[in-house]
Amino acid sequence: MEKIKVGLIGYGFSGATFHAPFLEALEEYDVVKVMSSSKEKVQKDLGQVEVAENLEDILNDQDIELVVITTPNTLHYDMAKQSLLAKKHVIVEKPMVINPSEAEELIQLANDNNLMLSVYQNRRWDNDFLTIKQLITDDALGEINTYEAHFDRFRPEVRNRWREQAGEGSGMLYDLGSHLIDQALHLFGDPKFIMADVFAQRKNAVTDDYFHIIMGYDNLRVLLHSGSIVKGHGPKYEVHGSKGSFIKYGTDGQEAALKMGKKPTEKDWGKDKPEWYGRLFISENGQDVEKTIETVPGSYISYYKQVYRHIREGEPCPVTAEEGLKTIKMIQAAIKSSQEKRAVFLDEN
Repeated sequence: MEKIKVGLIGYGFSGATFHAPFLEALEEYDVVKVMSSSKEKVQKDLGQVEVAENLEDILNDQDIELVVITTPNTLHYDMAKQSLLAKKHVIVEKPMVINPSEAEELIQLANDNNLMLSVYQNRRWDNDFLTIKQLITDDALGEINTYEAHFDRFRPEVRNRWREQAGEGSGMLYDLGSHLIDQALHLFGDPKFIMADVFAQRKNAVTDDYFHIIMGYDNLRVLLHSGSIVKGHGPKYEVHGSKGSFIKYGTDGQEAALKMGKKPTEKDWGKDKPEWYGRLFISENGQDVEKTIETVPGSYISYYKQVYRHIREGEPCPVTAEEGLKTIKMIQAAIKSSQEKRAVFLDEN
């Protein structure tokens, strides 16, 4: 096996929690350099890996094929551009960039140099989302007419971190909204219009911490919601179709496991709690039936496995830059809708 040598950019929460554990667990990768100001933390977690002071130290290393960018959103565009110009494959944390023009430039640059540019949308491999995807593939619900997804939290106090500070690319719409929008686009494709309510709900909040989005298709409505003052959670997903409904509570446990230092190679990784298994409501032989549906195990590691197969074997990229661009366009349409208090049609100039 020809390993892919990796340069990891940033070792904050994202780099340390959502990337390094999978790169370390997979024999397909070798993390050779990490750009971070926290040398002790990096080497405590990853051993005597070289810790770089700046991006150039990584880009000038001819052995490094893949750069993984986990820095704040405002740095994504410039760092990805420099990496592509240095002829590196690139993974960018979601959201890909702040505005569509930046994404379009990066896509062109990657295509011109025959390089991979991918967005890390790990929530496509949440256990609950994988279960819904399987039910839709199996036509268990029939034609879907309503899809509702929540990503709520109880964080009533504003914290001192960049995602909650004023500025481009901050706020929950760019953060959690990137996940929910990407999932919806992955299942249903582009909507015809978007209506959204996006605002700062908490006291002293300086960027959005609440959003409610309606994505309009022909006979389908997709409802995406996030609030930061939600103590008691309702269903995470509700999906209704011509054959029945699926309702799912609980949250994929991979993030919690990673925070506790668990390894993705451990037994039963990604399995759901039985009490959180979803309920399927259908009719059989003229009778209403309620079934418990065992949750498909979550698997963030699948993203990195597919990246390897894409680079080495030419298989499809797990999340393309073009998909990342569509998510940014949806976010900007949602912001416009909220500001102008109207539906925004995606074919508007």
